[in-house]
Amino acid sequence: MADTHSALIYTMVLVSAADRNMTDSELKTMGEIVRYLPVFRGFDPDSLPKTAKECAELLGDAEGLDKALDIIVDSLPERLRETAYAIACDVAAADGKATQEELRLLEILRHRLQVGRLAAAAIERGARARHQRL
Repeated sequence: MADTHSALIYTMVLVSAADRNMTDSELKTMGEIVRYLPVFRGFDPDSLPKTAKECAELLGDAEGLDKALDIIVDSLPERLRETAYAIACDVAAADGKATQEELRLLEILRHRLQVGRLAAAAIERGARARHQRL
């Protein structure tokens, strides 16, 4: 079992890596989330690359996705599952449009984290609104 911060970072990395293309916008969004969201208070932002690399290495394993999802679910208290889903949606929306792979991973995350449909729809709409461009 990983610590809560690592589980949240794994969540972001999974979404970013879903389409096998971690964009600069996604990486920048992950950094901003770690620096500014209250859930990351007490976390050293300089640890983000190391934790993200650990997750990326895990994903190289044949069953890496399932292992990473298990780590996330086992390490997150129930009260932070919607938070995890919200930051995953922010990463998916970071470059303006979520790919089919990212959308599929969000669906898997929603089910594994047991985020209800209505809550998920609200979270998704909020992410889309926050990441609109002119």
